[in-house]
Amino acid sequence: MNKKSIISIALIGLTLAAPWLIRNEYYLHILITIGIYIMLTLGLNLITGYTGQFSMGHAAFYGIGAYIAALAMLRCGLSFWFALIISAVLTAIAGFFLGLPALRLQGDYLGIVTLGFGEIIRLVFVNWVSVTRGPMGLPGIPAPQIGSYVFEEKTPYYYLILLMVVLTVFIINRMVNSRFGLGLVTVREDEVAASAVGINTTQKKLTAFATGAFFAGLTGAFFASYISFVSPDSFMYIDSVTILAMVVLGGMGSIPGSIVGAIVLVLAPELLRFLVDYRMLLYGLILIVMMIYRPEGFWGGSKRVKNIWLRAKGGYKHDHA
Repeated sequence: MNKKSIISIALIGLTLAAPWLIRNEYYLHILITIGIYIMLTLGLNLITGYTGQFSMGHAAFYGIGAYIAALAMLRCGLSFWFALIISAVLTAIAGFFLGLPALRLQGDYLGIVTLGFGEIIRLVFVNWVSVTRGPMGLPGIPAPQIGSYVFEEKTPYYYLILLMVVLTVFIINRMVNSRFGLGLVTVREDEVAASAVGINTTQKKLTAFATGAFFAGLTGAFFASYISFVSPDSFMYIDSVTILAMVVLGGMGSIPGSIVGAIVLVLAPELLRFLVDYRMLLYGLILIVMMIYRPEGFWGGSKRVKNIWLRAKGGYKHDHA
């Protein structure tokens, strides 16, 4: 067994045993928060990192998933598991329709559209008082339940978000390391050339937006049940910026990079908490220094480019799907 395998097994063991090793509710909450942001970052990375569609409204999908799940459980009496599926599917549909402007827009223009979409969704949450209760939010969201067992502590939530993260990594990894994923990267690098060689760029963009929104909807449903309360303040513009920063800092077009970026930007404010007056200043300084000296992010692009080249060398058939 080589050194890499030993390290991997050790990390898996520590991850599974974390609730029993930590025995601290606050630290466990931080780990759950890291899991939430890993899922959000992975979803946005598929849109921005792999497909090259600049999105600044990912928190809107997160909020849509949370509110749909909350309303499904509170108003319709559905269980968490049904609400989880419904919120993910409906959020994916919202992502599909938001992806329609991506057919004509690119770069900053698309960023402005997605930014506007995020603000529209937030204002709907604030002003549709008869449904969302406006700024008062929706309290008393039920916890997940398996048979007679109800999630009353943080430990079952930790294992649930861990399972969701593993499934998200597996699915997105399968997508991006397939012919479809190579098509996404081709669209990102040169959309005109991609279209010229037979890649259906419209399908690639819409699928990326819908898939990224799907995972954001899943995360939102989990968040709603975990916190047992949702309000418009939980899905602000700054949340979209934070998720985007995690993608860029970790490394665009990289699954390990998304995980590292989420971990660093969740832990950094906590580790700097003892510097109460200068915490956010140092947090911003870290981001600036990182972008100056390592613009590719923590997980550099060399390995990703090599893998893409090897897949391309193996042959890429025209995609008319």
